[in-house]
Amino acid sequence: MNISLSHFSAAVVFALFASTVFGITQRSSTMEQLKYGLYCFALFVGGVFVTGWVMALIRR
Repeated sequence: MNISLSHFSAAVVFALFASTVFGITQRSSTMEQLKYGLYCFALFVGGVFVTGWVMALIRR
């Protein structure tokens, strides 16, 4: 079995796992963990988009 991910999907999978760990380890209550995990996920994915745009502008 071979899984082939694009750069974007690999970054989203990484963001999912990293934000899950951040949420669990950085907050104490379940609701705070969920909110912080979603916040970190949004920042990771937003960072991927911003970095992609910057790299596209540099390439031109």
